[in-house]
Order: sequence, then structure tokens, then C-alpha cells
Amino acid sequence: MSKTLLRLAIGLSLVAVAAPALAKNPMVGGAPMYASKTIVENAVNSKDHTTLVAAVKAAGLVDTLSGPGPFTVFAPTNAAFAKLPPGTVENLVQPQNKATLTKILTYHVVPGVYTAKDLMALAKKPEGQNQLTTVEGEPLAVSARGKKVYVTDVKGNTVPVTIPNVMQSNGVIHVISGVLMP
Repeated sequence: MSKTLLRLAIGLSLVAVAAPALAKNPMVGGAPMYASKTIVENAVNSKDHTTLVAAVKAAGLVDTLSGPGPFTVFAPTNAAFAKLPPGTVENLVQPQNKATLTKILTYHVVPGVYTAKDLMALAKKPEGQNQLTTVEGEPLAVSARGKKVYVTDVKGNTVPVTIPNVMQSNGVIHVISGVLMP
């Protein structure tokens, strides 16, 4: 076998071995998300979640979301926060609004790990049985259209999961394109 063919064979073998590892570390906000890191350790590297990270810090939830969990987090992007009325985020991160901010953020967190497969199974249940109870205490309804999962807050706002199954050492993140309101 020629050296070129041998190098090609070795290179293809390495790609085949590396491919599953790459699939387990999806890119979110331009950064790889490592299943060996916590929700906070990964989120701080995502350029699409700087607003969420700032809000988590302002609410004092860093230690909680760095803890053992497990948690399922529906993580709004910066673009999702930008859809809120002007000044909303700036107002919420003020110390005097910490309780309101905490309520909103914990409404995006569910105890336990719910993968996209779990959410799809939940979406197939009848209305009222297709809900998850958030850490905040109020429910989120789960629905599906085709292969896409949607989450609906108690105010009736429905947002799609845009990046599912971002596995973490202490749970899973599902990126969403809207902010859920309790």
C-alpha cells in the first residue's frame, strides 16, 4: 500500500472515530457545548446567551445552575430577549427587581432531564397532561408540529425549541427563540 493511501486510510479512521464525539458537543453561539461541563460553564461561552448569563448572575442563580441538578433549561437567546419591550431587560437586572427576574428565570428551568424525545412523547399527551412543572412552580405546556417541539407559557406565548438536546453534566439545555413568562 502506498504511503498516500495509508495516510488517507488513517485519516478516514480518525474522522470516523471523532465524528461521534463532535455530535455530542453541539455548537451553540459559536462555542462547543461539552457534556462534561455544567449548564453555567457552557452557557458563559455562548455568544447567543450573554443576556441570559447576565440575568442569571443578576438573579444570583449561578451556584444553583452550577449545582448537581439535574435540570432541563429552556434557554432564550439574546435575540429572544431583544423581542421584549425596550428597557425590559435593563429594568429586570436592577437589584430592586431581583425577585421578578428570579421568577422569570426559574420559569425556564424544570427539575430533571427531559430530552427532545421525552418532550415529543409529552407533546403527544392530551391537553393538561402535556405539561412540565417549572422550578418557579407554574406549568409549561409542550406541543409538537412535525418534528419540532414548542413550549407554551401560562400567558399563551408559544416558542419553538431551536436547538434541542444540548447535554450538560447537570442536565440538558434546549435553546428557545422566545422568553417564557410566568
